Amino acid sequence: MTIRQPPQADDLALLTDLYQLTMALGYWKVGRGEERAVFHHFFRENPFRGSYAVAAGLADVIEYLNNLKFSNTAIEYLASLTGNDGQRLFPNEFLTYLRNLEFACDVDGIPEGTVVFAQEPLIRVCGSILQCQIVESALLNFVNFQTLVATKAARICEAAAGDAVIEFGLRRAQGINGALAASRAAYLGGCVATSNVLAGKRFSIPVKGTHAHSWVMSFDDEAESFNQYADALPNNCIFLVDTFDTVRGVRRAIATGHRLREQGHEMAGIRLDSGDLAYLSIESRRLLDEAGFPDAAIVASNDLDEQMIHDLKQQGAKINVWGVGTKLATAYDQPALGGVYKLTAIRKPSGDWQHRVKLSEQPIKVTTPGILQIRRFRRQDTLIADMIYDELTGIAEPTQIVKTKDATPECRINVTSEYDDLLVPIFRQGTKVYQSPALDESRMLVKSQLRSLHPGVRRLRNPNEYPVGLEANLFELKTRLTREVRNGI
Repeated sequence: MTIRQPPQADDLALLTDLYQLTMALGYWKVGRGEERAVFHHFFRENPFRGSYAVAAGLADVIEYLNNLKFSNTAIEYLASLTGNDGQRLFPNEFLTYLRNLEFACDVDGIPEGTVVFAQEPLIRVCGSILQCQIVESALLNFVNFQTLVATKAARICEAAAGDAVIEFGLRRAQGINGALAASRAAYLGGCVATSNVLAGKRFSIPVKGTHAHSWVMSFDDEAESFNQYADALPNNCIFLVDTFDTVRGVRRAIATGHRLREQGHEMAGIRLDSGDLAYLSIESRRLLDEAGFPDAAIVASNDLDEQMIHDLKQQGAKINVWGVGTKLATAYDQPALGGVYKLTAIRKPSGDWQHRVKLSEQPIKVTTPGILQIRRFRRQDTLIADMIYDELTGIAEPTQIVKTKDATPECRINVTSEYDDLLVPIFRQGTKVYQSPALDESRMLVKSQLRSLHPGVRRLRNPNEYPVGLEANLFELKTRLTREVRNGI
């Protein structure tokens, strides 16, 4: 049996949808391949019915773009593709162009771990329209999924209210790459560890694990299984106590805990994986405390998510470590972020930038034109509002944010307010100019950013909406272009 490995770096130029390459061929054939264009990657609605997301995946984008080359084997494969008439899809001259292609775009991105909101560009790509088009699908793949999982992890950690959360999702994740990306994004979003050993090695994430029901079932007696596990791993003893009868399992774990203590070791805790977790954790805490194990952790698993953890907390559950697998690693209740990558401006040789807008019967799908940037206003350590503005039209005074949903002014910003522009240079003319922070540093940024949000915005159910809108000049431009394009149809 052959195990299919993740794509090698030499293959990643082919991590694209075919229509990106057919459009690239079209631009090349009509002589427009080197026209300058600007594309933005953004998502239209905040995930999980929440009010925010956590940006993630930029590290993979950087690695991909930094090594973007069409290898000989990639060119050979493209040469084998045929069109509807059975003839070759890509001519030799175009394949030679691809073989010699060197990435030369400007890329700006929002650092990983930054709290972001719907309609805000996470990545901006400016360069030849042909190159901008080729990288679209890979960028969406890297950022959409990891942003989704990092956001889910942040929500779960919010519900856990300071308790440790461990990512347990490897066995339910979507393949090898999905599992690794999920483990990384979950740690970024706030989890303290993963069960995925390969992710631990690759990303320097702490790894945690105990034993399964099969360990207990392989013995004739539950007590013997705990004793044998303690003998084998005296420094890693968290006992899974619900294989048969949970309360009896806790008592047997306590007996093994005393045995461990006599040998100079300490039982780390127990794990509950089924049943009424609120009641069982309360009873387990009582038994552990009475037996002299007040520091023994109670770990819970069993298809947890942020809503269940919140409800268990409300019921007084005595759980202090949460193992979250399926619903985190697969973003179970929203399996896709819905991120898109849209053309917003184009410039022909020796010409000025021309704004572009895509229309739709759905207002949320009408794109925002321009070379966009996000200005985040803050007051001391509190985030106030985000303004999307166009670097071509500038910012009007007094500074005003207009909500795009109902075209009403959201707020006026005092020009003396502190602010940061969120999109930072990543590549300039294809050369990397950004030093990626360590994963732990990005993880700390998530915590800092979330602390800066009003608790009402972080709320799991019916959260407040954080103020995000278009700068007044940009709103007027978008309104005018939309009207002109509609009238011209």
